[in-house]
Amino acid sequence: MSTIAFIGLGNMGRPMVGFLLKAGHQLRIYARRPEVFQNEAKHLVDAGAIACHTPAQAAEGADFIITNVMSTQDVAEVLHAGKDPVIQTAKAGAICMDHSTIDPQGTKDIAAVMASKGIGYVDAPVSGGAKAAAEGALVMMMGGSDADVAKAKEIVKHYTKAVTHIGGVGHGQVAKLSNQIAQVITIQGVAESLRFAAANGADLQKVFQAISGGMAGSRMLDLMGPKMVSRDFKAGIEARLHAKDFFLVKDAASKAHLDMPALQTVALQLQKLMDAGWGYDDTSSLLKVLEA
Repeated sequence: MSTIAFIGLGNMGRPMVGFLLKAGHQLRIYARRPEVFQNEAKHLVDAGAIACHTPAQAAEGADFIITNVMSTQDVAEVLHAGKDPVIQTAKAGAICMDHSTIDPQGTKDIAAVMASKGIGYVDAPVSGGAKAAAEGALVMMMGGSDADVAKAKEIVKHYTKAVTHIGGVGHGQVAKLSNQIAQVITIQGVAESLRFAAANGADLQKVFQAISGGMAGSRMLDLMGPKMVSRDFKAGIEARLHAKDFFLVKDAASKAHLDMPALQTVALQLQKLMDAGWGYDDTSSLLKVLEA
């Protein structure tokens, strides 16, 4: 069994820690909000996880350091650039594994800093949302060396259903952002389809049933269609998280001078959604943006 430092105890991170504890690993956990240990993550401490006050404390003696935070800056701060970071205490030969969705180039830069101290790095963003995390059925995309990824797979097998090694460091993030492009543009397409049907007076439930059985059928239609038809905008995946990822890939595409017109249009719609105050609602709220 391994000693694992886990940094980031949000809706995705907490279930991951739970599965690792059940598998018998020793967990040293850190949250940037101290009150988390008395509230959302109390059950993890009760189950044997060690609550730590800094990233450096969590990393002491750890074989693996797992991060699941929000942004490229957040990952850099907890690993090497902030107060009491992981790099201060992490042992040579340890492996950092990041489940956040962040910038591919930023990932390479962070990995290079950690490598200067003999610490391995695997970028391992996930897809599936909080529901899949709770079920231990996340889909994971990995970037890193063959040796580091092989070791990391022995840890993540406890909360994933599929893991693909894409390539070198940063390529896991490339795959995740590619996933977000296809996913969110499809959600926009579902919203426009049902908006068109409603504007023409058609029964939305029957339209959904008809198109879901044809070539327009998809997992995203099956997930988002019923939510839009029933106007259930309670978050499965909060729109603000999709927006964060989408704005990230929009910037990356711009820097690479890529012509991606659908991406640009959907990014504008997501900005309208955020401006309307619906960031904590489901991304199916893109329908409400069209209606507004």
